[in-house]
Amino acid sequence: MKNKLTGKNILITAGAQGIGESITKHFIDSGANVAIHYFSSADTANQLKAYAISKGQKAVAISGDLTNETDANALVDKAVEAFGGLDILINNAGSLVARRMLNEMETEFWNKVMDINLTSMMFVTRAASPHLAKNEDSSIVNLASLAGRKGGHPGSLVYSTSKGAILTFTRALSSELGPQGTRVNAVAPGLILGTSFHNTHTTKESAAETTAGIPIQRAGNADDVARAVLYLASEYDGFITGATLDINGGVYNM
Repeated sequence: MKNKLTGKNILITAGAQGIGESITKHFIDSGANVAIHYFSSADTANQLKAYAISKGQKAVAISGDLTNETDANALVDKAVEAFGGLDILINNAGSLVARRMLNEMETEFWNKVMDINLTSMMFVTRAASPHLAKNEDSSIVNLASLAGRKGGHPGSLVYSTSKGAILTFTRALSSELGPQGTRVNAVAPGLILGTSFHNTHTTKESAAETTAGIPIQRAGNADDVARAVLYLASEYDGFITGATLDINGGVYNM
């Protein structure tokens, strides 16, 4: 895998916190050049940038609100300018924001979560696609969620809906971009503890109850997801496209 990724140019959205931070570090350790997008995690983004540069690789940290079309386009432009091209896009940005049941769902909140999780992904992918097409082989990996498979826990209606849409977005895009040499896959993580997402939105009691129902009897961690993302990304010249890899310890499979 390291040989396949050495010198490749990677753009990771929300690449400086939670799962994204682990993905970025794994790419750096595999010899890749990394464009690290961040919204509020400037310190971590700059630390990752310095780490990559210390290993002799190119790196750039780029801030932006990806729900803003102009910011999303600028992110891709800056990454391409820094590296001279783009080989792999990791669409990691997303958030539950807060738990809201249907009877308390405000239109503004619904649109906000959809924009963060889904519309922003479309903006970045649309901007990146022509650059990815310049390579004989390129790859996109989208971050979905087990919630997109099962519907999530109470209060995650809009989040789960957006993540389910990412599964379809991945399948549709794989057909559309296949002829240009770009493979498109997704990962759907289950309970991944130790991240700000679950620290904020999952109680210890809920985490313990969910963990008890996982066949391998443990929750996941960010590295579990990062390794899977790197596998799909490194197979940019492979035969896997339109697939979603479930990372949940066996709690859901199909």
